Amino acid sequence: MSIPLLILIDSVQDYLPLIESQGFRPILATTDQTRAQAIQDHGAGIRAVLTRGATGLRADEMAALSQLSIVCSLGVGYENIDLAAAHARGIEVTNGPGANAVSVADHAMALLLGAARRLPQADAWVRQGHWSGFMGPQVSGKRLGILGLGTIGLEIARRGANGFGMSVGYYNRRARPESGYTYFDNPRALAAESDFLVVATPGGAGTHHLVDAGVLEALGRDGYLINIARGSVVDTDALIAALAEKRIAGAGLDVVDGEPTIPDALKQLDNVVLTPHSAGRSPEAVAATVALFLENATAHFAGKPVLTPVRDANLVAA
Repeated sequence: MSIPLLILIDSVQDYLPLIESQGFRPILATTDQTRAQAIQDHGAGIRAVLTRGATGLRADEMAALSQLSIVCSLGVGYENIDLAAAHARGIEVTNGPGANAVSVADHAMALLLGAARRLPQADAWVRQGHWSGFMGPQVSGKRLGILGLGTIGLEIARRGANGFGMSVGYYNRRARPESGYTYFDNPRALAAESDFLVVATPGGAGTHHLVDAGVLEALGRDGYLINIARGSVVDTDALIAALAEKRIAGAGLDVVDGEPTIPDALKQLDNVVLTPHSAGRSPEAVAATVALFLENATAHFAGKPVLTPVRDANLVAA
């Protein structure tokens, strides 16, 4: 008999036949309304949930799933999965570290280049019938700061250092001298020595508003902020003020606190590039994350250890 699997994310729809072929019965519920309805209608039978960090799974939802034994986060993040509730019930939680790191790092550099060279604005300008240049700083040889030198942070660092000859500094929960990059012991000090500051930490309480008004002030009027991590890591109000008042040069954001609702004040700014939390959504990345999910889930239901268990709630990059 197939295993009822509640799927709360829409990025895996093309993989539903594969998931079914591995012994699961997908129940797709990607909106608040369908999610609540699916839990009401199928809660007594659901044994597994596939979600992601931003989408999460609440304690009250777990309580309504009496047969639930595993929750899998498709990406590395798991900040909105109630780990305490899961562990109290003996529910296994897994995530997908590294599976989409290459795609996310590529997207980070695309946002960095797009923000610095004002590519979306230049494209719109040409489509309006104009033909005059847009001024933007070169990226090569500049200073790249990275908040969170985990798997994704390291991929970004390699692109900056090896592709663009950038000097790389980083802030992390612990120093990583083996990386060869320059360690800073606080985000403000890193920002002060960066031309481009990239946020690559997981979300959660441990990184909430890690980038605040002080960090943005230290980044300065010629600096750019890039966020491909979680919107909660950046104080959005402080960022909007810094962009509007030109206290930083620009930003590239794949994530915003409160998404998919985006503040109108942010959308109206001409010095920010916005993408819809799509950094990890390359075909290659989705295929890799789905494959890892299936390995974890099939191992779990076969009574074997999962590959990537989540054991604690410490969400700061290691």
